[in-house]
Amino acid sequence: MKLPKKLALIMSMCIVSASLLSGCGNTDDAPSEEQATKAVDDYVIKMGYYNCDHMTAAPIAKDAGIFEELGLNVEVTGNGKVPQAMAAGQMDAGYIGVNGLMSSAAKGAPIVIGANNHKGGAYYLVVSNDINSPQDLIGKKLGIGNEPEKNSEAWIQFAKEMDIPVEGSNYECVGFGSDSDKYLALKSGQIDGYTACDPWGSMAEYEGTGKILAVNSLLEGEWGVCCTFSLNKNFTREHPELSKKLVLAHTKAMEFIYTNPAESARIFAANYNVPEEVALMTLYKKTVKEGRTLTWVVNPDEINREIDWKKEHGFIDESVTYDTVVDTSFLEASGADDFDTFIKEKVDPVFPVGMSYEDWKAKVQELDKK
Repeated sequence: MKLPKKLALIMSMCIVSASLLSGCGNTDDAPSEEQATKAVDDYVIKMGYYNCDHMTAAPIAKDAGIFEELGLNVEVTGNGKVPQAMAAGQMDAGYIGVNGLMSSAAKGAPIVIGANNHKGGAYYLVVSNDINSPQDLIGKKLGIGNEPEKNSEAWIQFAKEMDIPVEGSNYECVGFGSDSDKYLALKSGQIDGYTACDPWGSMAEYEGTGKILAVNSLLEGEWGVCCTFSLNKNFTREHPELSKKLVLAHTKAMEFIYTNPAESARIFAANYNVPEEVALMTLYKKTVKEGRTLTWVVNPDEINREIDWKKEHGFIDESVTYDTVVDTSFLEASGADDFDTFIKEKVDPVFPVGMSYEDWKAKVQELDKK
């Protein structure tokens, strides 16, 4: 059938226009949706953590395959100077002690708390076996750093709780590069004690080289925050979707620790270079003995309690407020489970608080065989 000339002309123009529009959509300047998604997913996220039990979620998320499951490409670095690296734009996320985070933020570092990581403290005062009371520490060589009354929150609280002098002049104070270095110094008889997080308390107990004399978990009788999952504000601005996924991975890693302690202990032992038994002892403390201290819940009261204490003792200045150091928007938008519901439904029935280490370990081994 022959089309009228006018209709044929209109159809020809439509075809040409469609071809032109199609051509614009395929230029190099406008990548396809698939290409754009691939570019985002291929971004290598740089994340750091210290070799401290509080930050176990970092190696767990990597080695348990959680990052991979969420389509994240994450380069994890252990025992690095995380606040400094984030301030310099060399890291996108990291596990940081709340004091270091707040101090760095006050100096202009683009760091915010994206989620909680460890409530309270659970910091240990580890001593040689011949130390039997806090008073025995006076005059001894301790790995608590120089001028601990000015530089160590943990020592200030230990000294107050044990009613011994806080000033470093009453002890022979020594500084170390890491908690593992402190442990080796105690083991070789170079020092009489030190403050550290686990596994370096459990390690001393396991090898019989020392013992835990005191534990600091609360901030003058109240829950505070020890360390957090932090985000670089430049990263969150440029990669908001990846930021949400990364926070979600953090929460999933914690869930894995609570529900898969045997595999978590194997990963912990490999990354922290300690025996698997020490890893189990450590995870038991974090998830049962001391309560559910590993958590992603950001509690404003706990954060503000830390801020007030640090200002009072001169660790941070007045510029630090809750709003300047906390951004929970990515956690809230991540689709993370409700922590309390997760614990009630998945953890309490299997590993109740108050369970002995022997019973907990037996249950862990039983589940690992299934």
